[in-house]
Amino acid sequence: MRVSRRIFIRDGVATVTLGLAAPSFLSAIAHAQSIPSRSLVVVYLGGGNDSLNTLIPYQDPSYYSRRPTIAVPAGEVLQVGADAAGRALGLHPRLGGLRNIFNEGRLALVQRTGYPNSSRSHFEATDIWSTANPQATTGSGWLGRYLDTLPRPIDALSAWNTAGETPHSLLSGLTGVPAIPNASTYTYASPNRGSAAAEERVAAQMMSANAAPGRPHLAFVNSTNRAAIETLDRVAQATAYTPTVAYPNGGFGLALRTVAGAIVRGIGSKVFWVQTSGFDTHAQQGASAGAYGNLMGALGDGLWAFYSDVRNQGLANDTTVIVFSEFGRRISENGSRGTDHGAAGVMMVLGGMVRGGLHGTSASLAPGHPTLENNSGDVRYETDFRAVYATLLDRWLGANSVPILNGDFRAGAPAIF
Repeated sequence: MRVSRRIFIRDGVATVTLGLAAPSFLSAIAHAQSIPSRSLVVVYLGGGNDSLNTLIPYQDPSYYSRRPTIAVPAGEVLQVGADAAGRALGLHPRLGGLRNIFNEGRLALVQRTGYPNSSRSHFEATDIWSTANPQATTGSGWLGRYLDTLPRPIDALSAWNTAGETPHSLLSGLTGVPAIPNASTYTYASPNRGSAAAEERVAAQMMSANAAPGRPHLAFVNSTNRAAIETLDRVAQATAYTPTVAYPNGGFGLALRTVAGAIVRGIGSKVFWVQTSGFDTHAQQGASAGAYGNLMGALGDGLWAFYSDVRNQGLANDTTVIVFSEFGRRISENGSRGTDHGAAGVMMVLGGMVRGGLHGTSASLAPGHPTLENNSGDVRYETDFRAVYATLLDRWLGANSVPILNGDFRAGAPAIF
């Protein structure tokens, strides 16, 4: 009898042999799959975040000489210690909430993440991070491929997209993901009322149940419509959630509050997508204040509220958040007191089970240093971003990252769990 990998892990997790003799990644997968309530919240910073003003090398004199107007003064930096290379680092002064999580040991800062020959195109770079393949910017997304590994029939809310348009990362061949940017307005739109509206909803649900054999495009549309209809009542439960903390005003805070409600109410989503933009800071970026300071304030305050909320509800250990952008920015500021598209950046992972700290090493910003590239204009990557994906897939979601990422990136994965 053939035994699938999923059945093997499910049935073998109770045996002593698996825990003692199997490779460590198999043991991690087995453990993760035994905890079905785990959630992954993906926070995407659209536009290319300036990682050097997020995690700041405040004792590097080249940081200040190359950024005379936008460098954050050393006295304002929120110190978080030194990395393995002995370079002192600190967070932007508006990221006090994130430093709170760091001080609790639950925020991992993975430095110099990227890939060879980083694209400086927003569209291409975003597609690369979405497909997890620098050589292929089309096709399914890495999260979509993960969702396609889940047992069928799949839950209609296995993933929840809080953005208006489904991101490339969630595109797949089998799984439709509902886009719910505002849960309070997520209702069945009908010109009728009362019993007529209810009957119309039932009819729409029956039509969407058509499997449309031999017509794959219609089948996909029908499955997506059916999933959306089936999610209405459950989304309403998340909307009715009363948080334990006050969230910041604005779209980002609202999205995180809704995600917290879905997690607390046990909606069943495994993956949440939250997106915030404005990080394409070519001009008037500012240092600790200004446009970039406001971006950091919204990010730090929102994530601190979310983490505190789920922790207060006893669900921090079931929740992990990953934060990233499509690229970093150039080391030297430009003539408009901003920064242009760069290369390696910083990825952040936080949650109750995260092994916090500084992972990887920062760059030395002195011209000619081997941690730099492109005539010392950009930070050279050290950790492949797919290694971070692999850790999340294997050790958090309980999947096998190798077929999902079309390669084995586990060897370079940071120990964040």
